[in-house]
Amino acid sequence: QVQLVESGGGLVQAGGSLRLSCAASGRAFSIYNMGWFRQAPGKEREFVAAIKGSGFRSDYADSVKGRFTISRDNAKNTVYLEMNSLKPDDTAVYYCAGSAWYYGIDSSYDYWGQGTQVTVSS
Repeated sequence: QVQLVESGGGLVQAGGSLRLSCAASGRAFSIYNMGWFRQAPGKEREFVAAIKGSGFRSDYADSVKGRFTISRDNAKNTVYLEMNSLKPDDTAVYYCAGSAWYYGIDSSYDYWGQGTQVTVSS
């Protein structure tokens, strides 16, 4: 069992930056592929970014390419989402997710955090 805890959300002005963190419990963190998703009010949860356990591959939603960067530190059992040039449309609850077997853009990850709110003001 893996527990995921997100942090780093908050209120930021458009054009600003935030870095989200997701700390994982347990051992062997490097075997878990990790993803970030978000859900805005009244909308379905959507894929944001994902990174393989090794860290050697990452993928992004078109809406965040060039602005967001996913990374991980396996020694610290933590995955990050660096968000730059934030827009009001990025406002959402951001969730991290992990799976030892699944890597992709849908919600088939096994473990989920509780979410952290990101609000971007115009």
